[in-house]
Amino acid sequence: MTTPDHVQSPLATAHRRRRRFLGSAAALTLVMGGVAGATLAEAQRPALALGQPAEMTARSDTASGFADVVARVKPAVVAVLVTRTPTATGGTESRPSALPDADQLPPQVREFMRRFGGEGAEREQGPTQALGSGFFISADGYVVTNQHVVGDATAAKLKLDDGREIDAKVVGRDAKTDLALLKTTDGGGFPFVPLAREAPRVGDWVVAIGNPFGLGGTVTAGIVSARGRDLNANPYDDYLQIDAPINQGNSGGPSFNTRGEVVGVNTAIYSPSGGSVGLGFAIPAATVQAVVNDLETAGKVTRGYLGVQVQPVTKEIGEALRLKDAHGALVDQAEADTPAAKAGLKAGDVIVGVNGEAVADARDLTRRIGALKPGADVQVAYVRDGAERTATVALGTLPGDQANAAGRQEASPARLGLRLAPAPDGQGVVVAGVEPDSPASGKGLQTGDVILQVDGTAVSKPQDVADLVAAARGTGRPAVLMQVRGGQDTTRFVGIALPKSG
Repeated sequence: MTTPDHVQSPLATAHRRRRRFLGSAAALTLVMGGVAGATLAEAQRPALALGQPAEMTARSDTASGFADVVARVKPAVVAVLVTRTPTATGGTESRPSALPDADQLPPQVREFMRRFGGEGAEREQGPTQALGSGFFISADGYVVTNQHVVGDATAAKLKLDDGREIDAKVVGRDAKTDLALLKTTDGGGFPFVPLAREAPRVGDWVVAIGNPFGLGGTVTAGIVSARGRDLNANPYDDYLQIDAPINQGNSGGPSFNTRGEVVGVNTAIYSPSGGSVGLGFAIPAATVQAVVNDLETAGKVTRGYLGVQVQPVTKEIGEALRLKDAHGALVDQAEADTPAAKAGLKAGDVIVGVNGEAVADARDLTRRIGALKPGADVQVAYVRDGAERTATVALGTLPGDQANAAGRQEASPARLGLRLAPAPDGQGVVVAGVEPDSPASGKGLQTGDVILQVDGTAVSKPQDVADLVAAARGTGRPAVLMQVRGGQDTTRFVGIALPKSG
């Protein structure tokens, strides 16, 4: 579901109506071959490497090409092949093309996923093969790829640069960052590459190597054109934007700097036509490092949990709360029996810092808390009644795959195109935003409207709306009926069709 702290990048805002995943005539596309793919994350350098990587000190002379760096790193890049068995209903057991939080995706993206291999797609009977890319990060056979490449599979095959095929097992996967760690026990002494210790600068050269269209070992080059891109897939989005031709099948493959270090894992492209226009997105190496370390040691990623519902601080809210500037995360509710509530945080507080570092907005808060481990003591700075205070919070464990580390940023049904927040007086739920071309916008709902009832049941918080919409979907209802209060306190009933699965 989308959230009140939903941060729109200029790219996402300008082209929302044309956004889709790789492998189709669309805008935002995952780069997996065979079946359409999903999303990614960010990282630091893994502690897995047991041998020494190839010499990486010499820089490539970009005037004469990238031949030297490609020659060093290309042997470490592999093709990842996974065969999936269809279920009785014709779908596959895995969800290779669904993002971690598919309900948060724009309607156009979900329609692409439905038509081109995502959840709810009509598939032919018989096994299907997913095809993506990956790379060795240790001599003893650990391989990084995208979670959507391997799906729910427990094993995969790796096709090496020399043409050999070897078996690998899935060590762990993290849907929130779309990363997976594989391990082969078929021999050792594999060529491997290191994750970059430093983030690339905007304007730095990058070389992308992968297995697009099953061709194997294809090399393209470009530059880092932006950092910190938010594709609105989940609260942990923090992509590198890379201006280089990256195509279907590149999912899970590496982008290198001119020292031969991996700066990111390729996952998505922006494309108005479905083909590459040279605009791709990669999970930063710092995110990969952190996730890979957890997957290698525990098979899963654990994240800290604060337990608050939060929303962005607008200019007007900042002025009303006597903040120096509009930043931080406004607490809508500190949920009962959570670390935040036990530390004394409550509705109306504005969280402005974590461990001495400023919090930019609600999404930033989620990322910072999620990067910490359960049980950690965290110094949370917040503003109450115009004065800044500090609380020490012992973080809990993030519950459930769909939760955010801060808590629930919003619980509204994003598939209707709504972003919701609690009403100040507790009477109904405020519409904090409406997605263009969504079911909600098509029925005239606007920011500032207040939802009073859903299917005859009064609502007082976003979770109420989410639960009632989910209940309607669970019984196969085609639509929900909402009572909405608009301007001048006028009320009306609005029937909104429920999108089908996919």
